[in-house]
Amino acid sequence: QVQLVESGGGLVQAGRSLRLSCTTSGIIFPLYTMHWYRQAPGKQRELVATITSAKRTNYTDSVKGRFTISRDNIENTVYLQMNSLKLEDTAVYYCNAHYTWINYWGQGTQVTVVS
Repeated sequence: QVQLVESGGGLVQAGRSLRLSCTTSGIIFPLYTMHWYRQAPGKQRELVATITSAKRTNYTDSVKGRFTISRDNIENTVYLQMNSLKLEDTAVYYCNAHYTWINYWGQGTQVTVVS
């Protein structure tokens, strides 16, 4: 059974940091491209960051220089280090595992940034 379990969300003041984790099971983790998406209230889900099996990374413009995606192929976990958080980063953050036509999603973790 495939599971993606996100953790690390919470309420944080603007300018502070959070680190999200997504621990996977049931997949051959090193093969998968891993993504972090987010969905704010009333908005579409957007792709935030990507890390490939070769550990190449990509970020949406709004988080470049503030967020860092990384992966641990031993722990089967992907991370999202979020620094200098802004109010507009408030959203539910979802982990996604992608390989060819296969997509798996986590249940999401809420990140709320307050002033």
